[in-house]
Amino acid sequence: MKNRRNSADVYLRDTKAALLEKNIRGYRFSYYKNYLSLPNAQPVSLTLPLTNNPYESKSLFPFFLGLLPEGWLLDITSRTLKIDPENVFDILLATCGDCIGAVKIIPV
Repeated sequence: MKNRRNSADVYLRDTKAALLEKNIRGYRFSYYKNYLSLPNAQPVSLTLPLTNNPYESKSLFPFFLGLLPEGWLLDITSRTLKIDPENVFDILLATCGDCIGAVKIIPV
């Protein structure tokens, strides 16, 4: 599976909350302004508190890494989807549209 998408919407309990992007410097996570204006807005993760400022990192944020399969399940997933197991962003986009918990990742 060849995937050239570099951004995804992050949903929290079926509400579009943030944008996750991959760029040449690494990764960027930013909450949508309309989400921040909701009276019941909550952070996607305690490690990504609500803010108007984007978060940037050279590696994928640990919260999102925690959503990925590991071990033998990662091996099966990467072989089935034909994605290099080191390509964590593409695996995230391919597998986290319906992951366990309140968060889902949908490619833009």
